[in-house]
Amino acid sequence: MNELSQKQLEANRQNAKLGGVKTEKGKSVSRYNAIKHGILSQEVLLEGENETSLVELGKNLRAELKPETELDLLLVDRIIANTWRLKRALRGEKEMIKHDIESVFGSDKNFGVALSYNLANCDSYGKFTRYETSLERGIYKALHELQRIQATRAGDKPLAPIAIDVDISKD
Repeated sequence: MNELSQKQLEANRQNAKLGGVKTEKGKSVSRYNAIKHGILSQEVLLEGENETSLVELGKNLRAELKPETELDLLLVDRIIANTWRLKRALRGEKEMIKHDIESVFGSDKNFGVALSYNLANCDSYGKFTRYETSLERGIYKALHELQRIQATRAGDKPLAPIAIDVDISKD
């Protein structure tokens, strides 16, 4: 090993002593990082998408949401996956609109005309909106359950999930 490499190795050893996870709680969460990042990347990432961005999103959300248990990690992974899919969907929406304006109507760059045509013929915008809503609902559902679990663990008494039946029929 040359002298420069030996110096770098020693510097790395010294830096390693300074950082890292210190608490048992932190260690219990961080031990899953490599596995979770890899598994999630395989499940959610499409060809051509930036894996580094997905991993960064996962790290940021895990740091913010602070999962402690396997169930916490499962819920956080659900939030990450649906957030990634929502970001993808929003990129897709932009591409869909651009395609409709340019391909269907050529030089007539009018979104209103493209929207009207789409709604009358295939309603892909309506289907897209339902997909987007489903992803958002999945994010909030997992987030609220995670918050309930974490509040219970902290000794708080969270409100039970509420389901409301709505009747819009006219008598």
